[in-house]
Amino acid sequence: MSIITQSIANADREARYLSRGELDAIRYFFDGGQQRLRIASILSTNVDSIVEKGSQRFWQSCPVTPSNSGNSTFRSSCMRDQGWYVRLISYAVVVGDIDPLRDTGVKGVRDMYESLEIPLRNVAECMRCLKEVTLDLLTVEDAAEVAPYFDYLIQGLMP
Repeated sequence: MSIITQSIANADREARYLSRGELDAIRYFFDGGQQRLRIASILSTNVDSIVEKGSQRFWQSCPVTPSNSGNSTFRSSCMRDQGWYVRLISYAVVVGDIDPLRDTGVKGVRDMYESLEIPLRNVAECMRCLKEVTLDLLTVEDAAEVAPYFDYLIQGLMP
C-alpha cells in the first residue's frame, strides 16, 4: 500500500485529519517522484539488456537448468518471466511500495514454479543476477532505491 493510501486509510479509520508527520511523509514521497520515474524509465528502456545479461550471468552460475538445455521454448519462457519481474520491480519503484511484487510477483508464483518442477533456488538465483545487472546500470542513489525491491522478491522466492 503506498504511503498516500496507507496514511489516508489510517486517518480515516481513526476519523481524523492527516497528521503533520503523515503529510510530511506524503510530501517526501512526492519529492522523490522524479527519481522513481527516472528509474522506471531506465528499467523499461534497458529491460532486454538486463534480461540478456542477467540470463548469461545466471547460466554461468547454474549451467545445468531447463532454460539452458538447448530447448528454445524453455529459454524463451525463462527470459519472458525475467522481463515480467523487471516490469514488476519498475511498478514497485513507481509506487514506492512492495504491493505490486507481493500481490503479483510472489503470491502464487511459488506454487506455479513448483508445479512446473522449476527449482525455486534457481529462480531466486536468477533474480539475484538480474539485480546485479540492474544495479550496474544505476547511480548509487538509484541503486539504493531499487535494491530492496529485488531483495524482497528474492526472499519471497527462496524455498
